[in-house]
Amino acid sequence: MGSVADFLKHLVKPRPKMSREQVMKAFKRRYGSFKQLLQANTDMAATLGRLEAALRGDRQMDMNQLQVEALLAFMNAKRMVLCLNNISGNRYRALDQALASISERIECELEDRESPDVKELVFPLDKVDTRMAHSVGGKNANLGEVRNNVGMPVPPGFAISTLACAAFLEQNGLHELIVSATGGLDLEAPAGIAEASRQITAAISTAPVPEELASALLAAWDAHFSPDDAVALRSSAVDEDGNQSFAGQYITILGVHRDTLLSAFKEVLTGLYSARALAYRMRNGFVLVTSSMGMCCIKMVNAVAAGVAFSRHPVDLHSNAVVINASWGLGESVVDGMVTPDTWLVRRATMRITEATLGTKTHEIRLGMTAQGSLYTERVALPPEKQQAFCLSQEQVRKIARMALALEDHYHRPQDLEWVLDENNEIILLQTRPILLSDGRYMHLSVGRIDDAELLMEGGEVAARGIGCGPVVHTAPDDDMSDFPTGGVMLLPHPTTNIMLAIERAAAIVTQTGSLTGHMASICREFNVPTLMNLPGVLDRLKEGETITVDAMHGRIYAGEVPGLLALQAKEKAQRKASVSPIVRRVADHILPLRLVDPKSEMFAPEHCTTLHDVMRLAHEKSYNEMFLLSDIASSASTAASELRCSVPLDLHVIDLGGGLKDPERPVVYPEEVISLPFKTLLDGMLSPEVQVRGPRPVNMRGFMAVMRSSMVGANHTAVERFGDRSYAIISDKYFNFSSRVGYHYAVMDCWCSETMSKNYITFHFAGGAADDVRRERRVRCIGLILKQMGFNVSIVGDSMQGRFVKYPKEILLSRLDQLGKLLIVTRQMDMLMTTEAMVAQFAENFHKGIYH
Repeated sequence: MGSVADFLKHLVKPRPKMSREQVMKAFKRRYGSFKQLLQANTDMAATLGRLEAALRGDRQMDMNQLQVEALLAFMNAKRMVLCLNNISGNRYRALDQALASISERIECELEDRESPDVKELVFPLDKVDTRMAHSVGGKNANLGEVRNNVGMPVPPGFAISTLACAAFLEQNGLHELIVSATGGLDLEAPAGIAEASRQITAAISTAPVPEELASALLAAWDAHFSPDDAVALRSSAVDEDGNQSFAGQYITILGVHRDTLLSAFKEVLTGLYSARALAYRMRNGFVLVTSSMGMCCIKMVNAVAAGVAFSRHPVDLHSNAVVINASWGLGESVVDGMVTPDTWLVRRATMRITEATLGTKTHEIRLGMTAQGSLYTERVALPPEKQQAFCLSQEQVRKIARMALALEDHYHRPQDLEWVLDENNEIILLQTRPILLSDGRYMHLSVGRIDDAELLMEGGEVAARGIGCGPVVHTAPDDDMSDFPTGGVMLLPHPTTNIMLAIERAAAIVTQTGSLTGHMASICREFNVPTLMNLPGVLDRLKEGETITVDAMHGRIYAGEVPGLLALQAKEKAQRKASVSPIVRRVADHILPLRLVDPKSEMFAPEHCTTLHDVMRLAHEKSYNEMFLLSDIASSASTAASELRCSVPLDLHVIDLGGGLKDPERPVVYPEEVISLPFKTLLDGMLSPEVQVRGPRPVNMRGFMAVMRSSMVGANHTAVERFGDRSYAIISDKYFNFSSRVGYHYAVMDCWCSETMSKNYITFHFAGGAADDVRRERRVRCIGLILKQMGFNVSIVGDSMQGRFVKYPKEILLSRLDQLGKLLIVTRQMDMLMTTEAMVAQFAENFHKGIYH
């Protein structure tokens, strides 16, 4: 009630009088910007439609066309943001930063970069930031950025440049072999990819490290580490940890010592040409002969616990939580899905832990020590007391959540970060990269539980949304997946990134352990493969060859084929990306996906826009709100208003923005002089003989006395003054904003009605009243029920109701306006009729039947 009261006080706050010229200039400026915004929205929708058609394979799109479409999408989004700020008085300037960040990512995809002029073989991490991504690779660039420009702790170490890897290949004469082996590879022939990988990796493994390179690597070791230190040598390819995740596709080696550094260097380099990495790069359109690989050499942390944090939930776009997964020991058991980790959901705004789930942590990976004092990694079973204990305190969870949000704020994108908790209880960051979120355009493709189908299992964690159906194929994580059968449902004991060779042939993937923050989950989301994880007992429950339907919308598995879900699968596949140019897919990934799906969520804000579609949705939605507030300044505009005299029981004044009245200069006008189509239709409904009361209106005396008592004791207006009785309509040929304020209640309506369906909408807000709380709330619920019957989207809080009717043809919109006109008249004193709960449904049913009194 407090928030409604404050809003009502704001509506009636006195404002200085303005001249007619000032009023009209202010109104027309907003209205003109609003028209431009709607046109930009329509133009952008056409661009999105052309990109969607290209992704479906229905439309050819070459590089020049793609550049044009990307530019059109950006310019229309920019127009919408500019217009929204003109309407709102620059309240949405944060959208400029979101646009700049998205534009930069699109430009990175489109521009043809030359190889950087790198002259150094190694760089200290304190000299590295994101500007050096093409010299040291994505992982190094992000780690240096976090250390040097964000101020978060990272392990000490150094970056090995792309020049080092290129020099190794060149001086060993391996380029010709790579070109020959990768030429003519086909994703439909995975055996050929595996053979090319075998040839290249064997050649790299047996080639010597050039003397100059070996000296540089060992000198860098001596400058950063002691002889007995152990390090992690991690891949840092140029395109890794950027717009494509490459999650788990390359190689990391733990427990590297000085005397094994050179062999580890070669082993990590072979990861650039592993079968899974080649398949991943082919599917994303990257050049296979590239040597743009750097490496990150950082000191290993003796971890008490480790894990992953996502600054946004990657699947549930309605969630406002940071997602944190953790387990004892090193983080490999979490990212590789070897255990089911502890999970926390932390509310972004308040840092309140809303959910904590104890994982199934049977073992940990930790550092061991040889008799000679050298460190190595080992897998150790956990004692029962550690298995049953959370591996992080609540304060540590909140600290990680705050780090995730700080990184999201710095990079202007949701972040996926890996971290460790060291022996001094300090959180050390190991990497950060953008999250690939689910696409909200497909969230409406959903059904409830299928009652007539046999439910085999439920409760699985949805790692990638979708529906899949096929025979069960029990698969070992280390199997050769080049011969995985097309259409099979892959069943794994735990996640593995080896799925790349089979990912487009699998109908769905199910794992017994794992989590949605792991590497395989990221890959499955990237390639739209329906995936369920963390289903204990699933290996025993599902038999080889039996046909199942995987519902990776709700975490369920059904026996056999389920027609209702398969129909949903067909719709989903029809909308998903077809076989098109990878560069089209990569650019479209920054334009088409919609992640802002709930206008009522705190996530519905400029800083959470990750695509141009997000910017479009937010600007369009907020423009309605801003135009809705036109009624808020109408009371100061009496010098520009004409009195509308008619039998409607309102003191109604009209402000014409152009094309709304036959003669807007006349001080008094009549209904027949209104030429605004939407407002005239609303007015016709209000003037309909069906709702006009002849003679005394019937009064429910019990309700009338209750209203009088509430008015005398101030039940609804202890903090709100009574509204003035004057009502205003701001109109044009296709638009109106109508505010009706009578006594202690108000109704505000905003509408655009034209031949262009995508621009059309009605918003309706009703609140207040002089009756007690119960009767007022019954009235708004009754109005809400009537609007729902008319097809409106309705939300109700206390005695305040808001309804939306969006993107319908003009004829349907006009029919709703006629009904709304009648509704405005018959609801004026409805609260005194709401004597019982049954009256809510009865009055709504009567209205639907055309019984208005």
